[in-house]
Parts: sequence; C-alpha cells; structure tokens
Amino acid sequence: MENDLDRLPVETVEATERTESTEIALEQAPAESSRGKIVHFFVDVVETLVFSLLLFAVINALTARIRVDGMSMEPTLHSGEFVIVNRLAYRLGQPKIGDVIVFHPPTDPEQEYIKRVIGLPGDEVVISNKQVKVNGRLLDEPYIAAPPRYDSTWTVPEGSLFVLGDNRNNSSDSHAWGPVPLQNVVGKAVVVYWPPMDWGMVEHVFPSFVGP
Repeated sequence: MENDLDRLPVETVEATERTESTEIALEQAPAESSRGKIVHFFVDVVETLVFSLLLFAVINALTARIRVDGMSMEPTLHSGEFVIVNRLAYRLGQPKIGDVIVFHPPTDPEQEYIKRVIGLPGDEVVISNKQVKVNGRLLDEPYIAAPPRYDSTWTVPEGSLFVLGDNRNNSSDSHAWGPVPLQNVVGKAVVVYWPPMDWGMVEHVFPSFVGP
C-alpha cells in the first residue's frame, strides 16, 4: 500500500515538510528564549555583585567609619554620632593644628579615638593657668567645652602628634598618656552622617594665636 505522501506532488510534500519544520522551530524557540533570559539574568546578578564588592573595597580603602563614644569631643561631636574618616588625608598632605583626627591610642592600639591636633612634631605644648600655649604662643580655642584644669609641659617627638579632646576635663588624650605616633593615625574626620539631624561637616578650626 502506498503512503499518502507518495501520491502527493513533490511540491506539496516539500511544502508539508517545511511547515512541519517551522512548527518544530516555533515550539523550540520559546524554550531557548526562556533559557537565554535566565542565563542573562544570572550574568547580570553576578556582574552587579562583583561591581558592588569592588566598590565596597575601594570605599573601605579610601574611608573609614567611626562611632563617637563618650563626651570627650563635646561640644564639637556628640556621643553616638557616626563619622566618615578620610584615610588619604595624611598620605597626600600633613596634619595641622586644629585638625580633628581618628587614631589608635598608644595605650590601646585596638581602639579608635577621635581628638583634635594641638601640637606637631617638635612643638612645645604648655598647659597652665587654664591656658594652652604652643611654642610660647597662647591658643585662642573657641571650640572647647571649658578651659583645662591641669598643668604640664610636653615636647612633641618627631613622628608624633599631641592631641586633646575639646571637652578638656573629660578626655583621655595626650595630656594623660602622651603623644600619638603618626603611624597610628587612621585619617582625618570629614563628616557626621548619623543621626540625620546632626549631619554636617566636622569643624576643623585652625586656632588663632593670642599675642606675638
């Protein structure tokens, strides 16, 4: 018995085969398209994750975050505030008197403190009669909570900084445990970013000197 296709003209058989091939292709196309979308989705996810990790690494290399703990920097900074720190500040420049910096204290290198620079390498810092003098010149410091109630004299070694909290009488700083090695400095405090109502730039005041 002859097959029905054998009795059809050649052109009809070829048309029928092309129609069947087209139907099969149309059935396969949606499946291949779905697989392509899934692959594209996962590629996008991986690219986003890689970019996020690289961005996080770069941000961490350039900046640090610190939480102010305690009242040692009142009234400039308040306990509980979060501050962004510029790690590159002193790789590209030098500390100045009045800078607010973050560092690891020599007495406890695992901790991070935030204080104000008062003396640079080679400076003589004298605190007496509730006044601070650097190299014999009296500092005018409008940012402090109250004048210091302690007296002493320090010479800042090379490669170190003399730092004090703005809340002079409630601060663990260089007057208690000495200068900070420059290698312990994390960076320069830049901005308070939390809580939102305290958002703002950290005030780096270059103190004026009173007298000659």
